[in-house]
Amino acid sequence: MVIFTADWLTTIFKHYRGNVKQVSIEEVTTDSRKKTDNALFIPLIGEKFDGHDYIEQAIDHGAVAAIWNKNKPLPSFLPKNFLVFFVDDTLQALQRLARGYRNKINPIVIGITGSNGKTTTKDIVTAVLSSKYKTHATEGNLNNHIGVPLTILSMMRDTEMLVLEMGMNHFNEIDLLSKIASPDYAIITNIGESHLEFLGSRQGIAQAKLEITNGLKSDGKLIIDGDEKLLEHIEVSNNIIKCGFRHSNHFIIENVLVKPERTRFHLSNGMDYSIPLLGKHHAKNASYAIALGKQLGMNDAQIKDALNNLRLTSMRFEMMKGVNGVSIINDAYNASPTSMKAAIEVVKEIPGYEKKVLILGDIFELGAASYEMHQSIADVIDQSITALFTLGNNIIGTNEQVEKNKMKIINQHYESKDDLIKALTPYLNKDTIILFKASRGMRLESVVETIITSDESIDD
Repeated sequence: MVIFTADWLTTIFKHYRGNVKQVSIEEVTTDSRKKTDNALFIPLIGEKFDGHDYIEQAIDHGAVAAIWNKNKPLPSFLPKNFLVFFVDDTLQALQRLARGYRNKINPIVIGITGSNGKTTTKDIVTAVLSSKYKTHATEGNLNNHIGVPLTILSMMRDTEMLVLEMGMNHFNEIDLLSKIASPDYAIITNIGESHLEFLGSRQGIAQAKLEITNGLKSDGKLIIDGDEKLLEHIEVSNNIIKCGFRHSNHFIIENVLVKPERTRFHLSNGMDYSIPLLGKHHAKNASYAIALGKQLGMNDAQIKDALNNLRLTSMRFEMMKGVNGVSIINDAYNASPTSMKAAIEVVKEIPGYEKKVLILGDIFELGAASYEMHQSIADVIDQSITALFTLGNNIIGTNEQVEKNKMKIINQHYESKDDLIKALTPYLNKDTIILFKASRGMRLESVVETIITSDESIDD
């Protein structure tokens, strides 16, 4: 399907060569290795690569036009009729094109950021909106200064709702994404400790997340975690919708009940909801989607049905079965102190298991406060936990604090995954639930895969 014509591109990029009347663009790519159909290739420049060097490969794989840095010579092999648009900077051109295409299609745009829960919230919002509207959303981890533009440029022309996850490590990154996307609605899931190393404090993190309002339309609405003190200073007006457990919120979450495979809760709008996710924090993530759905004219039945049948990105509190029927919570995609504590609280609440085991790894990007932050995880570990097994350099602070707290639980730190896997053997049975939680760089999912693989081989 054609997303735009080359003729339309000339309204954004004035300097070009080639016959624009004969070219239509079906997709935009920055990856010359990807097989495409009638693509616009945008070569980006990194520290160790230059996409301009791969124009021939891009053409072989289906590119019919390209953006080109005007200071770089065109290769002699380039066909004379190949359409080239000349720009000062190809990355800025990608972002400018995305902004133009967003305005051309003009869907309702929802921008989502937060220290924890933004991908889960994005998935929930997408599921809810998709039940009524033609919805396009961020896939995978395409949530940065390259991924957000590519997500915008991959939506179909009939898109009604565009859901964009916005990530960041530093100040001004969300500002850029918000101004590219110009959201009609923005959601801030929470303020945690992620990227504390770069932002200095939780106040700095809050400031960076609030950059999402910089591109918010003047009549747009901001949906926030109403329980977060660092967001209390936001002026209360018709443009702010607060969700949470406090009675001062617009959407108040009550009567949360965590079951082995679902969480049920009541909202102050008078409705009861059920989601196939575990924990109070997921009830809050769902409340953002409910608030948004109500703003967009969805009825209660549509919202409840969508929530009841959620399908989420893998490795984000994913319930699985392993060897001998052991229950596994695979939450190994990412971590912060806030999300790790929330995950542990969920494990404590789940009924029906004799043994509850925590497999925790290092949390990255906490800066100078890393050890103390890891120590703080012990605050939520009590006698309801059977065993704590850790892997990493800083997570040992959790072990040490558990010992100081005189918790009479099995408490072990391991230097290798092999040793950790051996230690798990006595717990691989149907009476045990095991949580895996760490920053992505710890790759704890490899331990999960070993347990799952073992289960499959035994079934054979």
